[in-house]
Amino acid sequence: MRIRLRAWILLGAGLLAVGAGPAYGADAASAASGASGAGSVQYTVRDLGTLGGTRSEATAIDGNTIVGSSRTSGDTAEHAFAYDLRRHTMTDLGTLGDSSKATGVEGDYVVGESDLSTDGPTHGFAYNLRTHRLVDIGTLGGSSTNITGLSGDTVVGTSALTGDAVTHAFAYSLRTRTMTDLGSLAGPSGDSTAAAVSGAIVVGSSSLPSTPATTKHGFAYDLRTRTMTDLGTLGGSSSTANDISGSTVVGQSRTAGNGLTGYAYDLRTGIRTNLGTHFLAAQLISGSTVVGGDGLLSSSYDLVTHTSAVIGSGRGVTEVKQIAGNVMVGDNFAPNSFAFVARVDGDFTYLASLGGLNSSATQVNRHGVIAGSAALPPADPVTANGPFHAAVWVPHTVA
Repeated sequence: MRIRLRAWILLGAGLLAVGAGPAYGADAASAASGASGAGSVQYTVRDLGTLGGTRSEATAIDGNTIVGSSRTSGDTAEHAFAYDLRRHTMTDLGTLGDSSKATGVEGDYVVGESDLSTDGPTHGFAYNLRTHRLVDIGTLGGSSTNITGLSGDTVVGTSALTGDAVTHAFAYSLRTRTMTDLGSLAGPSGDSTAAAVSGAIVVGSSSLPSTPATTKHGFAYDLRTRTMTDLGTLGGSSSTANDISGSTVVGQSRTAGNGLTGYAYDLRTGIRTNLGTHFLAAQLISGSTVVGGDGLLSSSYDLVTHTSAVIGSGRGVTEVKQIAGNVMVGDNFAPNSFAFVARVDGDFTYLASLGGLNSSATQVNRHGVIAGSAALPPADPVTANGPFHAAVWVPHTVA
């Protein structure tokens, strides 16, 4: 999840409002309405509750399963949870020792991270919703791992090697329970990180041979052939690979003039597309549509028509958390934080909170149900929000 901007927008559960209310058009009425008028899609927000504590958040959704983390009774700990939309039940997934947080779900598997002890290292975990078994996926010999992607039965992330001086990207098979070291473009002593996985292709960034450790290139690793491909640059010294859909990788690159720009690279054809400076950060892709941002606005880019468009009103800071098909979800800060859902055709809808001011959206499933978190009503008149709870926004069409 990409939540870099939330740290300075949402100050715990009681964000102070700037002014008397929403900065623009994000009250409960407009949050429920799309821009298209008659026949538009509207959304009903539902509180998923907690594991007994005051706060929770949803980080991912697949089918009828929402996952995230919640405070337990007395707010003494944070545990990963899975919520079943059909049964309206929240299940505590437990921990590997101390706290835990679920970050992804696909089919019967939930993945996330858990601290082994209060001051101990963090390991990735996998939880089987059928067998109710929590498994520590281990490390590549070092003390810690972090999870960044899940596709089918493959989990990807980054792990410390023995001695914790070097980190490598890895792929973990949920079927065989084996972890594969993906290495680096600089060999065993180089560093690499995994960003995403689609099918058998893992993408990320890696250090290079005979170059400073800070100079990195994006890579694509084929789990079938066990080969790592240097994705190169747009003429400059460095690049990253941040997401993949099908055979198309997106990321950031230095240009020949040492500028920064977003790019898309087709692994089958070798065609590289310069996306421009509006796609410097948080590049995501679904099908032929790329989204990214320039630190202020987010935009979409169609790789077929080579056309781009600003997402939303162009006011404030827009951050897209996920794109699935032609649907995008994320947050708009101006200066308060409001969850939104947008479509490639330009439709943009704010999503209501649970009685407070602010909300945040993270993922959307194939039925259009959106997962995230939303604020409850405040306990006093000087704050804008009560505690945040995990929430879903369920779509319905209004004639």
